Amino acid sequence: MSEIRHLRRAGEAIFKDRYTTKAKDLLRPWKSGETGAFGLVGLPLSKPSISHSGASFAPGAIRSALQGYTTYSGEAELELTTPIIDFGDLYMDPTDIIGNQNRLYEGMTDILATEATGKWVLLGGDHSVSYASIKAVKEKYESIGVIQFDAHHDFRNTEDGGPTNGTPFRRLLEEGVIQGDNLVQIGIRDFSNAKAYHDFGKEHGVKMYSMGNIRNDGIRDILEKERERLSKQVDRVYISLDMDVLDQAFAPGCPAIGPGGMNTEMLIEGISYLAKQEEVIAMDIVEIDPTVDIRNMTSRIAAYMILQLLKGKSC
Repeated sequence: MSEIRHLRRAGEAIFKDRYTTKAKDLLRPWKSGETGAFGLVGLPLSKPSISHSGASFAPGAIRSALQGYTTYSGEAELELTTPIIDFGDLYMDPTDIIGNQNRLYEGMTDILATEATGKWVLLGGDHSVSYASIKAVKEKYESIGVIQFDAHHDFRNTEDGGPTNGTPFRRLLEEGVIQGDNLVQIGIRDFSNAKAYHDFGKEHGVKMYSMGNIRNDGIRDILEKERERLSKQVDRVYISLDMDVLDQAFAPGCPAIGPGGMNTEMLIEGISYLAKQEEVIAMDIVEIDPTVDIRNMTSRIAAYMILQLLKGKSC
């Protein structure tokens, strides 16, 4: 018998609508010499996390979540057609935590050197990966600012546990990779940080906005003000999106869930505004543990934020 009837290859969608293109279909494996408008890299490190975390599984989960969306924005009447060059995931050794952070930096340095694109989506991993990726981006573009969406300052000291997911921005500041007044923290949550780390931020001139600030002043007004200020100081802006900036009701897959955070509408408004700004050239998404997520809710929000970034850059 030469043909088996009704057989479909494993992994294909059960149902396919001839008029619908899924967002996951935008991903294209990187080939040497290829260039495009957007690049994507997985940074699957979570062993430096100070709490239990399976965030190393997040890059794959977020890619899969793109299958739940189409490429058409009805709001913008825009079809996303530009492929995303997917470099895959950087290799992480099972036990070598410090070495892994070096590998992330070296790998990102090499990837940026390909000149494959000027706009990047980086999928963590816990927040420790941002130290390596921001350091690599800073070396390429020299003058960068960082807008960090986060419930936490991530200014923890390294003496009590080494370079963990709670230390990346302290390390970046202490090593002079970024300047304090070029770091903007959005969504810092009440009863989630120590006074010493709040004071550390103030001493270094970091612009810190609590959830109270966001509720009172509005995320759009805050971002407009900080974007205007940063535009006078830096040439490029990097977004670091820690998904625990969201309230636990919206992001159950974060290792450090808690009440009093953003809702998804606030986050969409913030990312959509920043995506339209020419100086924004990279966004990392960190702190999703798919092993504790509920119906992939948190990964689906992350995938949606990727689409908001692409939409803003395509309009």
